[in-house]
Amino acid sequence: MDTTDPFKPTYPAPTPLRPLLGLTVLVIEDSRYACEAMRLLCLRSGARIRRADTMRAARRHLQVYRPSVVIVDLGLPDGNGADLIHELVGAAQRPDVILGISGDADSERRALDVGADGFMEKPVVSLAQFQESILTHLPDDRQPLGPRALPEGEVEPDPIAYRDDMVHVADVLEDAQDTRALDYVVQFLGGVARSAQDTELLRATDALAAKRARGDAAASETAVIAGLVQERLAEKIAI
Repeated sequence: MDTTDPFKPTYPAPTPLRPLLGLTVLVIEDSRYACEAMRLLCLRSGARIRRADTMRAARRHLQVYRPSVVIVDLGLPDGNGADLIHELVGAAQRPDVILGISGDADSERRALDVGADGFMEKPVVSLAQFQESILTHLPDDRQPLGPRALPEGEVEPDPIAYRDDMVHVADVLEDAQDTRALDYVVQFLGGVARSAQDTELLRATDALAAKRARGDAAASETAVIAGLVQERLAEKIAI
């Protein structure tokens, strides 16, 4: 099968200031807050971004588009992101770069074991870290020419995106008797709270995670998280 990309000659050349120019990054991430950070990082790096929030949506997208870079959250609402990474690694038209991402550092081994080129631990807000995580794995012909100073600074996602994530968690918690739902809340909120530096919510999530790991009942911990989520939804955010 001919895997030559017919559009490759039309890619704009990357520059030292915009080293990801010409790349399309597909971010498969269910957190609006984390995805907003990725959008800002791509914008400042010169890359185009597309987003999918489930494995199902990602697979539909990949039937139509051919992204240069795919960043896969390891914990998605409809499955394990590692399974999708495994599919991408074995695809006939493999993306140039496949990265795993998670708020759980222990997930790095899982991503690399199924063939990911690299791993990023949330929060990912550093422009230098983001660019290097991709450039390290790109072929030579997609690298910017000339010397390139590492960019300084971090992006600050819109707090409205964080509120969107709280709305999502509130919806999931309506079915708190479902143990799978609780496990998803632990995974999702852990990454979101860490990204937003919400230490109070992160502590509550860690407490729920500990109870779930021991197989203990966690009604009180779930109630605490539900209350904290409602508090954040009640806060007025200036637009």
